[in-house]
Amino acid sequence: MDPVTDATTASLEVSGLAFAYPDGHQALFGVDFSIARGERVALLGPNGAGKTTLVLHLNGILTGGAGSVTVAGLPVDRAHMAEIRRRVGIVFQDPDDQLFMPTVREDVAFGPAAAGLKGPELEARVDRALARVGMAEFKHRPPHHLSFGQRRRVAVATVLAMEPEILVLDEPSSNLDPASRRELADILLSLDVTVLMVTHDLPYALQLCPRSLVLSEGVIAADGPTSELLADAGLMRAHRLELPFGFDPRSARMTA
Repeated sequence: MDPVTDATTASLEVSGLAFAYPDGHQALFGVDFSIARGERVALLGPNGAGKTTLVLHLNGILTGGAGSVTVAGLPVDRAHMAEIRRRVGIVFQDPDDQLFMPTVREDVAFGPAAAGLKGPELEARVDRALARVGMAEFKHRPPHHLSFGQRRRVAVATVLAMEPEILVLDEPSSNLDPASRRELADILLSLDVTVLMVTHDLPYALQLCPRSLVLSEGVIAADGPTSELLADAGLMRAHRLELPFGFDPRSARMTA
């Protein structure tokens, strides 16, 4: 059965993933987890835990270690790389790393056009992606004329235009003012895609992701409901995770 149409197939399956860089630094020591279709999961952990290394394995930027990664049932390997990179959309921390065309429309169209889409079908794809992030009226604006928060939303649209299986967000709330932070949260909660959010913003993880993974020293140290993990003072201390002063995850209200 085609994994895309099989609702029981996990969006993401990571099994025994280990990886060492050429200089000998071992970043991952055997990572195992599964994310079901439609889940929103936060990936937490201190600097140096291996989060970036893990993310770069999800669409084949890094390969060659032990273990396996599958996306909607497809192995992340050379034979499937083009499809994997369509299905795993990564939104970088700095939107300017993703926006390089003269207009918003051209940035959002770039990926689908490179994949062969053209004409009315391409324009419909662009319009749909911009509408999903509330940026349709800025279609013909130069990205550098937008605010930072608006550019981040356009960066999300460039990924959504590829109709991914998984949306991977790297520190999505960084450098956002409170209003932009809330607007992005509303957008992410409205999307019908699997979300893996890499973040140090623990209240944002609690707001958006019912489940969290704690990656520490190259292994999954904890996997469970975000509210329970953040309320475990011993776990937080052991893995150098700190909540903002005065923030109590037990009394905070998580968005469903």
